[in-house]
Amino acid sequence: MFVNSRKVDAVVIGAGAGGLCAAARLAHAGLYTVLVDDHDRLGGRASTEEIDGFKVNIGAIAIEFGGVFEETFHTVGVPLNIRAPEPASSFFIDGRLIDVGRGGWSLLLGQLTKQASRILEKFADARSGNLPDGRQSTEDWLKGYTSNATVHALFRNLCAAIFACNAAELPARAFLTYFTSKGAFKKFGFCPEGTIGVWNSLATAVRRNGDVWLGTPATEIHTTNGRVSGVTLLRDGKPARIDTDLIVSNAGPKATVALAGETAFPADYVAKVRNDLRPAANIVVNVASREPLVNHPGIVTFGRTRRLCNMANLSATCPELAPPDWHLYVAYAVPVPALGEFDSDAEIALALADLREQFSNFDQAKILSIRVMRDDWPAQRSCAGYDLPRETGIEGLWCVGDAVKQYGNGGTQACAETAKIVTDAILAARSPVPQASRV
Repeated sequence: MFVNSRKVDAVVIGAGAGGLCAAARLAHAGLYTVLVDDHDRLGGRASTEEIDGFKVNIGAIAIEFGGVFEETFHTVGVPLNIRAPEPASSFFIDGRLIDVGRGGWSLLLGQLTKQASRILEKFADARSGNLPDGRQSTEDWLKGYTSNATVHALFRNLCAAIFACNAAELPARAFLTYFTSKGAFKKFGFCPEGTIGVWNSLATAVRRNGDVWLGTPATEIHTTNGRVSGVTLLRDGKPARIDTDLIVSNAGPKATVALAGETAFPADYVAKVRNDLRPAANIVVNVASREPLVNHPGIVTFGRTRRLCNMANLSATCPELAPPDWHLYVAYAVPVPALGEFDSDAEIALALADLREQFSNFDQAKILSIRVMRDDWPAQRSCAGYDLPRETGIEGLWCVGDAVKQYGNGGTQACAETAKIVTDAILAARSPVPQASRV
C-alpha cells in the first residue's frame, strides 16, 4: 500500500555534489523538485561528521573557486562559504616544502630532472590539442621522457590525489587534459563548517521550490514505454510513490540500472554499465595533533612514498573545525591497484608507515578515523577516462556525478559540471510548466 502518492516536476536521487547542484538548478528554474538520499546527512561521499569535537570530512575537502561549481551558487543565489589557504599548495619532498605557486611545473621539474624541458614541451603540445590517444597510461607516457624516480613518484601522487588512481591506471590523455584545459585545482578553499556547509547552502536553494528528504532511499524507478513515470521511496519506513516524468540520478549508473531494472534500458547501455565503469579507491586518514605536523596551511603533495599522496592542514585556515589548541589534518592514500581488488588492511598499514616516515612526530598524533572508499562507496564512481554518458537511453532519466564526467575532469567541480550540462539540456527541451503543488 503506497502512502503520499503525488506528482512533482522532478526527483533527484542522491544528495551528493552532482545531485545537489542539479536539484538546486532545477528548483531555481521553476521545477518543483524533490531531492532524496538514503543517508541522514547531505553530501554523500563528500560529507562531514563530528568525531570527538572535530568536524571531520568523509571524502572531498577542497572546493575550487571559479568554474561551474562556484557559478552554480551564484546562479541559484546562495552563499559559497569557503576560505582559501595561502599558499594553497606545495610539494613535500625529502622533508622540504617546495612552493610552486609562482614557478609552476617549470620550477618543480627543473629542480628534479634535466629532462624538464622535454616534459614541459609535451604540456605545451597538449594545450594546443596534441594529446595521446587515450590508450597509453600516464606512467608509460612519462617514461618516454624521464626515468627520474622522484618525478615518477610525483606524477603518481598527483594522479592519486586528483583522480584516486595510480599513474599506471590513468590514461595520459586524461591527465594532460586536466592539467592543460581544466581547473587543475589552481585556487581552492575549505569550508569552516566542514564540507557539509556548502551542501547545506545548496539545500536552501532546493527547499525554496521543493523538498529535501534525507534517510529516504529510492527503492524503484518506474518506466512506461521507454520513459520515466515515477519512483518509489521508503519514506518513514513506508513505501511512497512519486509520479514524475523527470528523474536525475546521482546514485551512479550501476545503482540507477538496479533501481529501474536492466530490461528497461537499451542493451548497449547495460553493457557499458557492466563493462566500462572503473571505480577508483582511496584511503582517508583524519588526524588530530597537539603538535603541528606540517606548517603549510593548504595541501601538500608528497614525493617518494609507498601509498600516501597528499595531506591538507584544515585547521590552519579553518580553526573552527577543531577544538582549541588542536591541529586537524586529513591525509589521502591510494592503494595499488586502485581500480581493482586490494587488501585494505595491508594498504592502510603502508599509508600509516608513510605518515610516520614523513613526520617524525606522527606517533604523538591522534587518528580520528580511517575510511577506505571502494566498491559501491568509492572515491570516484569511475576513473577519469572511463566515464559513461549522462543519457541512460530512458527518456526523462539522466545521470550526474563522477561516473559521467566530461573527459579528463575530476572532483566536485566535475560533478557540478555534469549537473549544469544535464539541467541545461532538460530546461532547453521543456516548455514552462505550472509549479506543482507542494508534496
